[in-house]
Amino acid sequence: MRISEGSPLKRRAVLRSVAGACGILSLPWRAATAWAQTAPQAQRPTLAKGVMSGDVVPGRAMVWSATDRPARMHVQWDTTPRFADARTVRGPLALDVSDWTARVDLTGLPPGQTIFYRVQFQDAGQPTLASEWVAGHFQSAPAMRRNVRIIWSADTGGQGFGTHPDMGGMALYETMRCAEPDLFLHAGDTIYATTPLAAQKVVEDGRVWKNIVTPARSRPAQTLAEFRGCHSYNLMDEHLRRFNAEVAQVWNWSDHEVTNNWSPSKDLGPWQDYTEKQVGILQAYGTRAFLEYAPMRWHAQDEAERIYRRIPYGPLLDVFVTDMRSYRGGNSSNLQPQESADTAYFGNTQVDWLLRELKASRALWKVISLDMPLGTLVRDGQLKDAQGSQVMENNANGDGPPLGRELEIARLLRQLARGRVRNVVFTAGDVHYAAAHYYDPARAQFRDFEPFWEFVAGPIHAGTAAPLPMDNTFGPQVVFSKGAPPGQTLSPLAGLQFFGQIDVDARSRALTVQLKDASGEAIYRQTLEPRRA
Repeated sequence: MRISEGSPLKRRAVLRSVAGACGILSLPWRAATAWAQTAPQAQRPTLAKGVMSGDVVPGRAMVWSATDRPARMHVQWDTTPRFADARTVRGPLALDVSDWTARVDLTGLPPGQTIFYRVQFQDAGQPTLASEWVAGHFQSAPAMRRNVRIIWSADTGGQGFGTHPDMGGMALYETMRCAEPDLFLHAGDTIYATTPLAAQKVVEDGRVWKNIVTPARSRPAQTLAEFRGCHSYNLMDEHLRRFNAEVAQVWNWSDHEVTNNWSPSKDLGPWQDYTEKQVGILQAYGTRAFLEYAPMRWHAQDEAERIYRRIPYGPLLDVFVTDMRSYRGGNSSNLQPQESADTAYFGNTQVDWLLRELKASRALWKVISLDMPLGTLVRDGQLKDAQGSQVMENNANGDGPPLGRELEIARLLRQLARGRVRNVVFTAGDVHYAAAHYYDPARAQFRDFEPFWEFVAGPIHAGTAAPLPMDNTFGPQVVFSKGAPPGQTLSPLAGLQFFGQIDVDARSRALTVQLKDASGEAIYRQTLEPRRA
């Protein structure tokens, strides 16, 4: 039952035939090994956190999992679910130093195929004890033109909304799984290390939301164990574990992997629930936990904590993951007239990398994954600077010509236009509503750029916010938006949870964006035709 490259409709039909309704291999799928068959289940290593694949590039993909003790990871993969011709990869030891997580970089993958894999852990102290196999699958990167589908969203577990089976768990993950994407871009806020969970929370219409509460989610995360516990908490959700096993992922991050609106200037002094007041320490712990739990390929030792990267996915699509958090200067009123270390947002090194990689890309479409929209006015709470001006969290700072962090964005857009880099689409999350923004130089204060689209989606499982005002510096037109009414935050029970879907058609080469709600229904659609360079 090999599924050949270039036949996505056939591939999806076969996958549905294996499992039924909208996917394959409901978790957990297991096959016992000979050495483990006689051992009681309680004595074997476990894979309670499931499996994930990620950062799929030509010929390669990451496979991630975790166990409960010192144990060696083993991965088998094949192009059929029977594993009749399986390749076996001996992986690393999972140890407490990485919170028992481990990953393998599979290589030599055939292009444009469904790759079936399964993971097992072998006890380091008692090699005759091994876990059951737990399986997943993903789509390898195509070498030829074929239809490609990616989805994106952001914000998991925020505003006090955790998981509870009685409330349906993190239901949007199941809706997104049923969309059968090739890749999922998580635009950030993969956890909410900031917001403690209560056992119950009263929401709109007097309804009561119930949460499973763990020690790590009982206060803002301030130790490495608590940050790890936030990631582990999400993996208690059955919908999320099943989604992870069936959809290859590309993780970005935002602020809540560390603390709300963090930057080098963050002052935690007024917050009594923080006993750790040094934001640099929180950043160190949050970064470590994120890298342990993200199914991503770690960068080289010279920049071991680097998150920005390019994911080439065939001749029709390149994904560029950006990091708008690690290199920024401190949050301020963002009104400086010249670029400096204080106005850094991506930072010069990352801007240079992005421009270089975009110009070198031979893919037809270039999707730039942001964690925050470019033109949305996002304030840093009620904070004011010494002059009484509002402190800003985003690059946008109010109507007018570029100032502060906008200077870096202007430089990026100008160079893209002068380099004739075409067919660039931006995706973003963070703001907890869905929107489509068209940036038009004819309406802008800064005009040295070519028009582009930015699409916003989220939350996955968090409070829904009202759409925010826009800054006219780069001429954004709000073509569509949907969220909570002004001044309100709505629970996931309201149904206003959103994800975006991008389909690139192999025949027409057009790119179609849909914004979808919790039911999977499209609430907005836009088709873009490719432009010649």
